[in-house]
Amino acid sequence: MKIIILGAGQVGGTLAENLANEANDITIVDTDENRLRELRDHMDIGVVTGHACHPDTLLRAGIDEADMLVAVTNNDEINMIACQVAYSLFKTPTKIARIRAQSYLNKPGLFADENIPIDVLISPEQLVSNYIFRLIEHPGALQVVDFADGKVQLVAVRAYHGGPLVGQELRFLRQHMPSVDTRVAAIYRRGRAITPEGSTVIEVDDEVFFIAAKANIRAVMSELRRLETHYKRIIVAGGGNIGYRLAKKLESRYAVKVIEYYAQRCQFLSEQLERTIVLHGSASDQEMLLEENIENTDVFLAVTNDDEANIMSSMLAKRLGARKVMALISNPAYVDLVQGGDIDIAISPQQTTLGSLLTHVREGDTVNVHSLRRGAAEAIEIVAHGDKSNSKVVGKSIEDIDLPDGATIGAIVRESSRGSEVLIAHDHVVVEDGDHVILFLVNKKYTRDIEHLFQTGISFF
Repeated sequence: MKIIILGAGQVGGTLAENLANEANDITIVDTDENRLRELRDHMDIGVVTGHACHPDTLLRAGIDEADMLVAVTNNDEINMIACQVAYSLFKTPTKIARIRAQSYLNKPGLFADENIPIDVLISPEQLVSNYIFRLIEHPGALQVVDFADGKVQLVAVRAYHGGPLVGQELRFLRQHMPSVDTRVAAIYRRGRAITPEGSTVIEVDDEVFFIAAKANIRAVMSELRRLETHYKRIIVAGGGNIGYRLAKKLESRYAVKVIEYYAQRCQFLSEQLERTIVLHGSASDQEMLLEENIENTDVFLAVTNDDEANIMSSMLAKRLGARKVMALISNPAYVDLVQGGDIDIAISPQQTTLGSLLTHVREGDTVNVHSLRRGAAEAIEIVAHGDKSNSKVVGKSIEDIDLPDGATIGAIVRESSRGSEVLIAHDHVVVEDGDHVILFLVNKKYTRDIEHLFQTGISFF
């Protein structure tokens, strides 16, 4: 697939790296020659220097032959105009744009072919806010991703000493929870992936990914670690788009405070938020944190647009007694350095956004893609089509499906006259036409193999 990416920032660069590794023809456009040179030096991609929405720049990038345009510059208006130009002059089939301003997002009718022709809108702030919200809903989780409109969730937790299943083989999971169905999709031990089998013994500090119906998540977590009490008091450091969205989502269920440095933004927040307490000041002000009873705070969320500020304020909050701290960190080099120390969870906006973009790039009927383990692994929701004569999966039991190395089917969501049914993927379960199949890939280099596996053909006999 020939794909043109507009914007060589963190999101554009991360997307280019992922897509280039999957044998796509990638060209990236930006005004920053040094950044483009840096990307070209370690990736097999084309680069074009110029203004992203100018027709001559797009033509030099090959827009007349492109299958897809992905506009992820830092400017909403440039992204929108680039999509308009691609549609009006070059009839580009698929146009994806990153749009940040809520004012635009509130008017979805604006983005139609007769107005501004954008096929897919990506809002990083909304995606990150939703991601953090799910983490708060599940105290103790390292990562939580949704499938099938939230009916199924994949959750990562760290196994703690004293968990009922720690030190035991996975096959005993069903005995511990006879009324709850779940499947362990992957285990990471000291940074290395282990393919889970019935005889696999869970050890302390293992990072365990399991999949279950949303209603059963908390019960499964209790088998792997001490179950944390629900959060009550939350401090959000940073009142920008993400901080504002989070406070808006959280304030009806939690006691929320927002710390914002700029007075004018504080005024906006205080007018728009109903129950949230808005504080004017610096999140790294020790006296302020102590005055606001940081030692009694359940979650401290640092979500400013400054990595260093987020890291320092989170470390300070943790040392002053905050129960859990999460920091938004854009620089991927920082993420592995800080997570698991004073900072409990480091959140990468690029990885959160990447999954949404990849969903629309992948072949086959792909519904959801989630990038995991800083991009090394993936979870995919893909729809199975066909029958025994033209499909490699439909009509087969899970144990008979020829999956690539490190791939695990975790669950199936099946629609029927009775509604949606969640089937945890045990060996005997047979895949049917129209099933939403949720897979975990320890190594994302096998993504193409999964796509080909689910493609229908004339005959496979």
